[in-house]
Amino acid sequence: MEKAYKLEFAEEESGSLYVTCCGLSQTLPHHSFGPAIKPHYMIHFIISGKGHFSIGGKKYPLEAGYGFLITPEELAYYEADANDPWTYVWVGFGGNLAPQTITLLGLSLQQPVFRCDDSDRIYEIVHNMMEHNTFSIADVLERNGQLSLFLSVVASSSIPEKNDSAGANNYVQKAVSFIRANYYNPIKITDVAAYVCINRSYLYTLFQKATGMSPQQYLTSFRIAKAVELLQLTELPIESIAISCGYSDPMVFSKAFRLEKHLSPSAYRKELQKGETRRNKDHLKQVEEFIEEKRTAIPGQTPFSPISDLQNPELS
Repeated sequence: MEKAYKLEFAEEESGSLYVTCCGLSQTLPHHSFGPAIKPHYMIHFIISGKGHFSIGGKKYPLEAGYGFLITPEELAYYEADANDPWTYVWVGFGGNLAPQTITLLGLSLQQPVFRCDDSDRIYEIVHNMMEHNTFSIADVLERNGQLSLFLSVVASSSIPEKNDSAGANNYVQKAVSFIRANYYNPIKITDVAAYVCINRSYLYTLFQKATGMSPQQYLTSFRIAKAVELLQLTELPIESIAISCGYSDPMVFSKAFRLEKHLSPSAYRKELQKGETRRNKDHLKQVEEFIEEKRTAIPGQTPFSPISDLQNPELS
């Protein structure tokens, strides 16, 4: 058993990084989850107490100050300690950049555990996510902004490295941070290399090894992911979106967007709008069919009230 406060949000099919769920659990002795799988990445962080976590055939005893990663579609199990059950917060997230971000954090199925000394900050961030719990554009942007802060705190923690190249990985992390903080400026990879104080070719080698892509590919992918968010959430003209994502020339932006998404920005926005209209129409049709079915279920019965009949009687 556990005392849990949690929120789940509709998954966004497009976007660089977005929150899918978050929450806080205060568990009883031996409270457990699984073995089960999750469809998205989840990071749990232990505020107090102890427990153990198992994934990938390995078992990790953990205590306050440690966190663990659940990777998508991997069987995971965790259980609270018998004498000192844990209290933890968690954040689930997805998006185009989620796999690369996890890699850059130094986390993986083989290395799912990290330590962080800033428990108060992590708790504060998750609490803020839960405070912004509607689907308004303001709350969506706030939650996703808090996700970036959450991952930033994890990134600055003492995560064990998969190899001995801690310094090399640090260069890559700094390069990623610089790109994410300056993507809307007309930066070049030479600017990134200058910021982390190494030459361009060495940065390329380190970045390719750590992420599987070049720094330029990451910069372009991040910019296009941000452009997709603006196409989906705003009515800004294409030229303004291009400038907001670091492209001074809308034609260059359109070319890069087409290479990434196989559609022009305007065509992609239309497809998003069509999809939303189609979902709304399908939902309306389902409601109408449900109402008609209820009306004809019992001949001669007084037409029902759609609002009252759609209510859960247990909640009335």
